[in-house]
Amino acid sequence: MSDEFTALQRQSTWTLVPNDSSRNVLGCKWIYRTKFNPDGSVALYKARLVALGCRQQFGLDYFHTFSPVAKLPTIRIFLTVAVSFHWQVLQLDVSNAFLHGALNETVYMSQPPGFKDTVHPDYVCLLHKSLYGLKQSPRQWFDTFSNYLLQFGFHHSTADPPLLIYTKQSVLIYILVYVDDILLTGNDNATITCLLTALSSKFQMKNLGRISHFLGMHVSHTSQGLHLSQAAYATQILQRDGMSACKPISSPIPTKLVTETDTSSLALSTADSDLFRHLIGSLQYLTVTRPDITFTVNRLCQHMHCPQQSDFKLLKRLLRYLKGTLSFGIPITATDLQLHAYSDSDWAGDPADRKSTTGYCAFLGSNLISWQVKKQKTVARSSTEAEYRALATATTDIIWLRRLLKEFSIPTSAPTVLLCDNISSIALANNPIFRARTKHIEIDFHFVRECIKNKLITVSYIHTVDQLADLFTKPLSIPRFQFLRDKLHISEANVSLRGGDKPAVL
Repeated sequence: MSDEFTALQRQSTWTLVPNDSSRNVLGCKWIYRTKFNPDGSVALYKARLVALGCRQQFGLDYFHTFSPVAKLPTIRIFLTVAVSFHWQVLQLDVSNAFLHGALNETVYMSQPPGFKDTVHPDYVCLLHKSLYGLKQSPRQWFDTFSNYLLQFGFHHSTADPPLLIYTKQSVLIYILVYVDDILLTGNDNATITCLLTALSSKFQMKNLGRISHFLGMHVSHTSQGLHLSQAAYATQILQRDGMSACKPISSPIPTKLVTETDTSSLALSTADSDLFRHLIGSLQYLTVTRPDITFTVNRLCQHMHCPQQSDFKLLKRLLRYLKGTLSFGIPITATDLQLHAYSDSDWAGDPADRKSTTGYCAFLGSNLISWQVKKQKTVARSSTEAEYRALATATTDIIWLRRLLKEFSIPTSAPTVLLCDNISSIALANNPIFRARTKHIEIDFHFVRECIKNKLITVSYIHTVDQLADLFTKPLSIPRFQFLRDKLHISEANVSLRGGDKPAVL
């Protein structure tokens, strides 16, 4: 606590001023946290002073609060580019990051408990710097940090602003910002060293060396490149539910879900419902490196408002699957940096409302960089309509990925190949004649047609057996599930990837 208070004083975080009854004075409290090393040993006992931002009033002591953070596909592309060009990825750490952001609003806070000024105990703190807990703190920190980089010569990516790019002659440097977690890579070590020196003097920033842990992901360095996994996080989820010693199972969801009976249709108790929602929220973040559980998690999320016994049984099965695949994750290897994608749909797959499920995944070379499972908003009247809506959803993501790849100086002049296993949807996408049966999907029709005409995408046929997006749309048998999981390269870090495990040849 003394070290934290000294840091606050060093940063000139506040000035003591007399109190006034007309002011909105925020409270504050000390928050304690134990930080651990990757091996589980204690790294630091951290004390942090946090302002009670819940008492702030909009228009009085805060206005704008939004702070951009890097999107997950951007992180995967960032790592893919670095590995493919054999650039070193450095991880940076900022001490008391939020304290570097200057406040534009007038904010008052009470003095920290245990550290009140003995001469003026009734005075309050007029904040000059953003403090942890304030609603605008993340935004002020991002603005301060990014503005400094702009002065250095960086510019924001138009596709994803937390990605900052430095280009000068043949020098390329990329910085990725996720609140106070920062990644740095580039092709010129001299410029990187100069940048690190400048950042260290300005923000008390430390170079942690090669990336090893980022946003809860464990980054292993393998002979092929990198491997992203969340084994420790998955273990914590199992421990939270008391299933650390459960028996593993080979697939996360049965091929045919059990129909609701009088017993299974009973709603869970309040305590079990809270546990259910807590676990599902945790599993949602686990899908960052586990695409193989995305469909099951999406299915469970649809019942968070009123979970029942059957939903809890499905959750237990998913946890049993995790038990046997704790170390699984996605690899990042050197590749040819060619973008291609798969789109699929399960027509009327939900027996309750007969809505279809859209599944989509995109590869940059052999690396899986983006995927999505989404329930369609309206009922599709045919499999062609369901597949076509999936094509439209995939196309929007492809357009954004192409913009982002251009920021990484990756050529995107050729149309992106989008693979679909429905011949009727492909014919509809390439046929300018608008038939009566497709009038109700006119917007999606014109959107996809325009993208094909502008040579942003080209829709090609792929056999259902080789449709990798099939994993994201429906429950599968164990052999089929494991086949597609291997095709997506979801494996342990010590498992080498064979040539036959690459996506289908285009």
